[in-house]
Parts: sequence; structure tokens; C-alpha cells
Amino acid sequence: MNTIKRYKIVLILCLILMNAAGCKKFLDINKDPSDPQIVRAEFLLSRLIFQMANGTSQDYMQLMRLTQNFTNTDANDLYERHGFPASPSDVTGVIWRMNYADFGLNIEDMIKDGIENKKYEYVGIGYALKAWGFQMTTDMYGDIILDEAFKINTLTFRYQSQKEVYERVREWSNLAIKYLNMQSPLDYKPALAGASGDFMYRGDMNKWKKFVYGNLALHYNHLVNKPNYASTYADSVLKYVELSFINTSEDATVKFTASGSDDANVLGADFGYVNNMRISKTILSLLTGGVRGEPTVDTTASKDPRLARMLTPAQTTATSPAFYYRGNTPTKGTVTVTGVPGTPFVLGTFTGNLVGGYPGKYIFSNTSQYPIMSFAQLQFAKAEALFLKGDKQTALTTYQGAIRAHMSFVNTYGNGGSDFKAITPAEIEPYMTSAEVAQNISQFKMSDIMNQKYIAQWGWAGLEQWCDLRKYHYDPAVFTQYYQLTGSEFAPNNGGKYAYRYRPRYNSEYIWNKKEIERIGGLAPDYNTKETWFSTAEN
Repeated sequence: MNTIKRYKIVLILCLILMNAAGCKKFLDINKDPSDPQIVRAEFLLSRLIFQMANGTSQDYMQLMRLTQNFTNTDANDLYERHGFPASPSDVTGVIWRMNYADFGLNIEDMIKDGIENKKYEYVGIGYALKAWGFQMTTDMYGDIILDEAFKINTLTFRYQSQKEVYERVREWSNLAIKYLNMQSPLDYKPALAGASGDFMYRGDMNKWKKFVYGNLALHYNHLVNKPNYASTYADSVLKYVELSFINTSEDATVKFTASGSDDANVLGADFGYVNNMRISKTILSLLTGGVRGEPTVDTTASKDPRLARMLTPAQTTATSPAFYYRGNTPTKGTVTVTGVPGTPFVLGTFTGNLVGGYPGKYIFSNTSQYPIMSFAQLQFAKAEALFLKGDKQTALTTYQGAIRAHMSFVNTYGNGGSDFKAITPAEIEPYMTSAEVAQNISQFKMSDIMNQKYIAQWGWAGLEQWCDLRKYHYDPAVFTQYYQLTGSEFAPNNGGKYAYRYRPRYNSEYIWNKKEIERIGGLAPDYNTKETWFSTAEN
């Protein structure tokens, strides 16, 4: 072989090797700082916390019509009739997407990075969010994907029972507490407290532990129909409530600055999720004398000081100077009054497309915090547990304290509007001694607790509100102002039955995972009325 030819061969081989090395370098994007594939835990947390508000609030716009927190303008509103959207539709599938996509591998990556690099705070928060996310998802849809949730290279995923999901939520909660109790070698407090870090608790791990305990308290309190609730689960509720929030200042909330529409409260006008909602007769009745008595119709005021802070009155005629609190009956649409521009019975806390641009107030102002879990809510759960255990005297005291806690909640979350006036002790005390509040155990009923809890959860705790309705099977003796549907008021496919679950997200499950949906009965026209495990007597 001559020298020139030998040089050519060597040159070609070198070029091949160099090109291979270059390709390897180009394809190894994990080592390219301008195009990272592995994201550090610090960059994931703020997005995950935002999705807690973004994911739940979208589905709550439908769910809270079913729970009668609001009504729609349409007399044939599907959700007020306990129906579900016809396929194809991803409406009511946002919590599904939140858990499996928006949380999904992002939480897995945050936990993985946290464990490998000893960022224990992020691991603990990751497991806390994972437990909360799966709890929300199973409570919304029943049987869901669990072990195969993040299985790669497959298009079909196995569903598992709600009981199994509940058991796993407890495991992840225990792991959350384990890591939240650990101290990372490096100090991550500045990153957690930063603007793009932990904008729920600013790196306060003790409050994150209280969040985990609060989630467990609500988790166990769903199981009131289990034969061993009074002897076992009620004690778990009491234990975890005591380990959780000590006052309203520790509530779990997602915070917004309203510096722009993309950083405004998801329930505020600027964000734009809330549309065409009206005051329901259900909440209005509870705030105007209907907790223990008969509500006052077309009132201008109430002994309950929360009425004026939570709802907004409307004119009865175009020329009337008087403004009355009025509400719509679910499934009946909006009743109009001749001569009044727009629709008179507006939920004045919402703006958007309403005539006159009503200012946001209570939890619906642009700057308000978005509640995820509250001290008042947990105190009502504690009162429930005590009542069902038979300790009615302590339950009564706890229930009365929970009402006061919600007054504090209103003062905390209602101060976004310029016209807000805090509820004063002079307003609270007459209400607390009124006939609307049980004064002794001889008159104390479960309806007292649950009606007040309904008020405390109104407008934000849509899924927990629905859990309450389902675990007591929509009992009119427990929810005395809940409008009971009959006959044609139910959605056509319901067979005259109330809803107990929503269908999983259409685009992922009914397109790609249809055989598994069929296996669990998800193709039945009345699948949404099938009771989920948590509200049954089955252990």
C-alpha cells in the first residue's frame, strides 16, 4: 500500500471517529447546560404548587355546581343535574391531568434528585404533594392508575381499587414526614423562601408536616361508614387534626401577587376561570337563618355576619334603591327581573363578563390566596369524629370553635376588596348565641356540624365538599338546605341517582386505555352514579 493511500485511510478513520465522538457529544444533552434534560428539584417546586390551584379550580367550576355552591344561568345545566359531559370531552378531567401529567414525572424527578443529592426538604414536599394529588384523584374518579402510573413504553395502564390508593396515600404520607424531619447537608432555605421556590410555606418544614397531617385527617374522616370508624378511624382523625394547623395563619394556600393576569388568583376576574356563576339558594339559605331554622327570603341583612362578606346583593327592579340577597334554585336556571340590566342574581364576587364589573371580594379577588386546606375545615372534621364517637360535649365545643375559626377565615381571605370590613366581636357574639348555633348537646345534631362545614368550605373546597355529601349519601337530614333532585331534574343517564364519581380524562383513558375502562365498568351510561369505596361500609 503506497504512503498516500495509507494517509487517506488514516484520515477517513480519524474523521469517522471524530464524527462519532461529536455525535455522542451532541446527543448527550444532559451535559449541555443550554438544553438540560434533568431538572433540579429547586426549579420544579413552584410550578407544582401552582398546579394545585390551577388543576383543582378548573374542575371545581363544574363540581361546585353539583355541590350547589353555585348555579349556572342554564336551566339544563348538566352538572347541577349530576350528569357528565358527552364524549369526547376532557371537562372534569383536569384533576386527572394535574396528577398524572402536571405533577406526574415532575414530582418523581424532584424526589429522585432530592434523594440522590441529599435535598431532603424537596423529597419531603414531593411525597406530601404526591399523597395529596393521588388522594384528590381517587376521591374524584374512584378506581385509578396506581402502580403503573409512570410505566414507560406502554399505552395501556392498569386501574387499581380506591382502597389500594388510600393505603398508598398513607405510605407516601409517612415518607413525607420522614424526609421533612431530615436536615439536608446544604442550606436550601434561601431557595425555598425565594420568589420561585416554596410559595406555600416559604420553606417552613413544620408547616409542611402539618399539611401532611391535615391531609391524613381528612383522609380518615371520609371513612365514616366503615364498621370500625368510631373505634379506629375517628381516633386517627383526632390524632392528625391535633398534629395539624393551630390557627388560620397556618392554612395551606397558594399565594398570588396579581402583578399580571398570569399571576392573579385563579378564582379572580383577571385569571378568567370563573364565568356565569350565580348565588345558589343553598348557600344563601344557610347564611340567612337556614342552618337550624327557616331562611329569610329576599332579605337585606342577616344575623350571620358572613353573609355580607361572602355574597353580594342585587336590585329587585331597575329603579329600586334596595338591594336584596337572592339565590337561584339548582336546575331552574337564572330568574330574571324585568328592567334590570343583565342578570340580577349575580354572584357579586365574580367579575368577568358581568354587567357593571363587580369588584372581586372574599376569596374571589385577584390578590386573594387560594385555599387548599384550612384550620376551620379540620376543626369541623374533628367535631364530626367526636360526635360519631359519642363524645358530644367535646364535639359541641369543637364545633363552636370551628365556627369562630371560619369567621377568622373570612377576615383573612375577604380583605382583598377596598370596601371590606372585618367581622367584629360585636357581630360574632350575637350570632354565636343565636338559634342558628347549637347551644347544648340536647339540641346538637350532625346537621349542625355539616351545614356549618358547608359554609366554611363554600367556594373553594369543592372536592372535600363533595366527599361530605357522598359519605352521608346526600342525606336531607344532614344537609338540610341541599336542594334534593327528583325525577327529570336528574341527568337523563343517571337513572334518578346522585353522582358518586366523575369519569377519568377522556383523551388519555377513553382513547388509549379503553379496554381497562371497560373492565372497571367505565363504559356504562350511569358509571358516574356508582358509589366509590370510601363511602361504603366495605373495609
